Amino acid sequence: MNFIDSSAFLYAFLTAQKELSHEVEEMKAHAQAIIRRIQEGENVTTSTVHISETTNILERRFPLSRARYVASQIIQSPNIEILPVDRLHYEAALAASERHDLGLNDALAYTLIKEKRIDAIYSFDKDFDKLPGIRRLTK
Repeated sequence: MNFIDSSAFLYAFLTAQKELSHEVEEMKAHAQAIIRRIQEGENVTTSTVHISETTNILERRFPLSRARYVASQIIQSPNIEILPVDRLHYEAALAASERHDLGLNDALAYTLIKEKRIDAIYSFDKDFDKLPGIRRLTK
């Protein structure tokens, strides 16, 4: 099972506000393919924090009813395991953030990945490339 980062959800669901570069169009297509595979039965895991990060951005870009619909598709998917996050996870994430020069949510994903012995993450965030023990998947 792979972890799915908020960047994969966002590339899949956000609509362009301007013309996209070829590279970004390709990332959108890959993210949408990832989501299709999940809808077709591939199991992934994410966290409450990454769902919150995704929905906060969707709510800024979409009418609330559409953002809520997309969020419900993520939350209600039987193929997406949603991990809870507590203070201990954040404390470990703070240490990982300092150790690897990461943002807190990326460090939190890394902490959960290591805890759950997951070896890959669906993400379009290149910061994950510098982390030992995990592979970043974009397809």
